[in-house]
Amino acid sequence: MYDWIRKITSGESGWLRMFALIPRPVVRMLCVITAWVLTALPAAGLSVKVKRNMDDLLGPRPEGELRVHARQYLFHVLMALYEILVDSRRLTDTGRWRFRSEGEEHLTDVLKLGRGAIVYTPHTGNFFYYYWYLCQRYDCLTVATAGSPELRPLYLRFAELGCPGLDYDSTPPLEQFRKLRGHLQRGGVVFLLGDFWRPSFPPARFFGRMTRIPAGAAALSIEGNVPVIPFCGWREKGFVHRLRFEPPLHLASTYNRSTREEAANVLHAYMERVIRERPAEWFYWFNAEERWEGAVGENGVKTGVEAAEGAPAAGPPQGSTFSA
Repeated sequence: MYDWIRKITSGESGWLRMFALIPRPVVRMLCVITAWVLTALPAAGLSVKVKRNMDDLLGPRPEGELRVHARQYLFHVLMALYEILVDSRRLTDTGRWRFRSEGEEHLTDVLKLGRGAIVYTPHTGNFFYYYWYLCQRYDCLTVATAGSPELRPLYLRFAELGCPGLDYDSTPPLEQFRKLRGHLQRGGVVFLLGDFWRPSFPPARFFGRMTRIPAGAAALSIEGNVPVIPFCGWREKGFVHRLRFEPPLHLASTYNRSTREEAANVLHAYMERVIRERPAEWFYWFNAEERWEGAVGENGVKTGVEAAEGAPAAGPPQGSTFSA
């Protein structure tokens, strides 16, 4: 997947300008055709891996159902890349019809409490666009990592659109936590994606398996008595996205520092529910097999406990943008 992104972003100066001239319905059709071709090819390694990971995590599924989910997944990825690299230039003018929001009153209501709000979500749909949407309406901050050269053009694009973020790789963890806490204390919104993986993150159970997931959202919520708004987004039709804000979780009323792991498990269970509801929308199907404890990646390097024991606290990026 990252190789795809590298090839696409490396030619940004040429073909991206050409795609900007193509009508959106035509681009959508091209993405549909490409997804069908990639899924139909017997030697298409990416679609095979996606289907295998879906079958592994979601439980045994008929081959036809897996093929449909894999095709939809590839379509969504292609559409998201077009939206970020090309169509994002027109977001300001077209944002009115791109997003259909439900339950947003849950966020506006908790902000009236004056303690800020944590919007918590997995990497589903076009999460770049969803952060842009929030930034247009609220005082937002997130955590991003632009250490990967393949992904850096995507982050720079949204920085140009006025979407701020703390750099995970260049901001010390304690300073990062203090800045996020201060932003919440001023009544701001912190947007955190909780399924980011790195071997230095604390162990957690996800889809019934041990992995490494950040626990910062639970820590921020408990320490500052900050409500967590479970959030997710998905492509509803074409270039229109549905955004769903769920009732707030007041973790500090039930958990404390000593039970922070239990609070984090509540958030992890929410992410798993969302992914099961919209399996074709989760970004990480392309490398999900690498995040489980004791797994071996394509390069032959062990992940999980074995890797974490010898890894520096801020190792190379293993995933996408924002982390919680």
